[in-house]
Amino acid sequence: MSGHPSMRLALFDLDHTLLPLDSDHAWGEFTVRLGWRDADAFRRANDGYYAAYKAGTLDIHDYVRFATGAVRERGLAESRRAHERFMAEVIRPAISEPARALVRRHQDAGDTVVIVTATNAFVTQPIARAFGVEHLIAIDLETDPRGEYTGAIVGVPSFREGKITRVEQWLADRGLRWSDLAHTTFYSDSMNDLPLLEKVNEPVATNPDERLATLAQQRGWRLLNLFE
Repeated sequence: MSGHPSMRLALFDLDHTLLPLDSDHAWGEFTVRLGWRDADAFRRANDGYYAAYKAGTLDIHDYVRFATGAVRERGLAESRRAHERFMAEVIRPAISEPARALVRRHQDAGDTVVIVTATNAFVTQPIARAFGVEHLIAIDLETDPRGEYTGAIVGVPSFREGKITRVEQWLADRGLRWSDLAHTTFYSDSMNDLPLLEKVNEPVATNPDERLATLAQQRGWRLLNLFE
């Protein structure tokens, strides 16, 4: 028996949807600027992973081991301090007023807003806070007994069809199922998010890549550009 049969859920992808950049990629570049990573080797690898992501062939476990390398070497305390600088110098200046207003519009309408991202929670938790969003579904990172990251993922990665699984787990934690929801909207830029876009009542192709824009037009989905 559900306590919120009228819950309206507004789901948002993060990178290239609410942000005009990829936060994981940008954090990687930031660690290069800090001298934590060799620039050429890092960029070659990072760009390779990004191309695989766009092509839909990314091995998410392999990528997360790579993406958390600098944080694992430096330790969480120093990494969190660096992330505060990253927020101030890279992320906050990139948050556009239309993106902020869209989130706020859903919140003001009484919708439950959730950011659902394939980027890890270390990078994205402070970003969700900057948008004023309480609920974040991100890739959860395993920690060792000292509380440091191991490079492994805990549970199902919120990536491709894993985003559906994770949203269902999030709902189950609240005693809910999809069928209990009055309405669901999902904003995304990426074909990687096709499973969740097809699952919700209202898919919105947001700053979509070419393939998603074409598909959205074929299916009569709403198209939205937040960054023009």
